[in-house]
Amino acid sequence: MKATARGHGQRESYLQDVPMIHDLYDSDEEVPPSSPKAQFFHLRHSPRSCYRQLRRSRPLLIVVLAIVAIFYYSTHYHRRFFPPTHAPSLRYKNVQWRLFAYSQYVTDSHYLCNSVMVFEALSRLGSKADRILMYPEEWDTDIANITDRDSQLLQKARYHYGAKLLPIKVKKFAHNPSETVEGGMCFRSYFLRAVLQHRLTDFLNTDSLTWDASATKFLTFNQTQYLRIIHLDSDVTVQQHMDDLFLLPSARVAMMRAYWNLPSVKRLTSMFILLEPSSAEADRLMAAAESKTRQHNDFDMEILNDLYGDSAMVLPHRNYGLVSGEFRSEDHHRYLGNSYEKWDPKRALSEASLVHFSDWPIPKPWIMWPRNLLKEKMPLCDINPGTKAEAGCENRDIWLGLYNDFRRRRADICALLSVPAPEWPPRRKMNSSVSGIA
Repeated sequence: MKATARGHGQRESYLQDVPMIHDLYDSDEEVPPSSPKAQFFHLRHSPRSCYRQLRRSRPLLIVVLAIVAIFYYSTHYHRRFFPPTHAPSLRYKNVQWRLFAYSQYVTDSHYLCNSVMVFEALSRLGSKADRILMYPEEWDTDIANITDRDSQLLQKARYHYGAKLLPIKVKKFAHNPSETVEGGMCFRSYFLRAVLQHRLTDFLNTDSLTWDASATKFLTFNQTQYLRIIHLDSDVTVQQHMDDLFLLPSARVAMMRAYWNLPSVKRLTSMFILLEPSSAEADRLMAAAESKTRQHNDFDMEILNDLYGDSAMVLPHRNYGLVSGEFRSEDHHRYLGNSYEKWDPKRALSEASLVHFSDWPIPKPWIMWPRNLLKEKMPLCDINPGTKAEAGCENRDIWLGLYNDFRRRRADICALLSVPAPEWPPRRKMNSSVSGIA
């Protein structure tokens, strides 16, 4: 024990003779330049010593900087010109939005206003992509007078909502001259197609079939200045922009299914089309539209299904497309995609990017309702409908709100009032060959 104590005391004595680092810094004594202490600080702080150390590591530093520069340039270049296709929420600021566009085409004044309303919504919702509006080449943008509403709306689309105006020749589907509705043309075929397309209100409210000029939408494929285009139907309310779709993996065409016909009929709907422009595809589509062998009741949706039904990217309808008639339905399993989920009208409305107005036999929203028809077809409340104690009226309130909102925006944006209500029940002039068809 004594030896151990003696050894411990010797170590303490030795440590007392060794200067600590803080002693070197804190000492106030003058140090001769040749002393070890002065040489220690000279080695640590001499500019010449630092320079020699940097010069020795310069090759390694150059290599590291070169690697960093190459990595940054390659990733920056790729993100600038080739936006990510699998992570649309990332690096939005680096996407070249001028390479993408939303498109509309118009053939009459009613649909021109609808298209301007679509562009207003995209602008208000912050969409970054371009907007293109195809309109009949015989129209002009010179406002002749205060009643020249078409020219005013074209100017508004261009200057207020940034749309690029493209005059085009309206394309119509080829028909045999003898094949007209009034002339005895397969009335049943048009009627059945209208039911499937949710366009029967067009059939009843106009003398000509409004989808007869729907081949014009195929001209969108000719807009090869863009990498991708989303073509929207104009009889919709846009609730959210769909810019994220532009960054999906490459596909010639992407569409959602007409969910209201599922599961018996699996067809794509042209409510909106995400497409990659191609002159060859445009020629292919127009050839199908102008073919004399085309079935007389085949229009845009049939041709798109024939050409792309097996190859198109199928988009989910939930979160993207909802038909207004869903709020009048009692069975929602087709929209929900299952039988266990409870229908929540508020949630369905909030998650939909587009609401397409389709409520046969209710007219389109720019046409007033026949009063007796509205009373008959309006959504019912869930509890005690039609009484003073009725409750659970969310479906009815949302449905009425959609129509009222469309009409309000139509008046505010286009300064147009609704078209007077059609006669109900409708009466069409038909010859004897079709007069007996219900």
